[in-house]
Amino acid sequence: MDPVASLRWRKSTHSGSNGGGCLETASHHNHVIVRDTQDRSGPMLRFDTAAWRRFTDQVKNWRA
Repeated sequence: MDPVASLRWRKSTHSGSNGGGCLETASHHNHVIVRDTQDRSGPMLRFDTAAWRRFTDQVKNWRA
């Protein structure tokens, strides 16, 4: 069995159903795995939990 397929993937509640660019995340051995919702078999990113927290904090504080 593919270990990625068995992960519990989550999509943000802020994601709409309009087919936009959404990401899904899953926890795996003290890492956060990130994939494109529309390309679930495509490339994925892996962050350790501290790096993921820093990244999400910066995104939340970013101003366009």
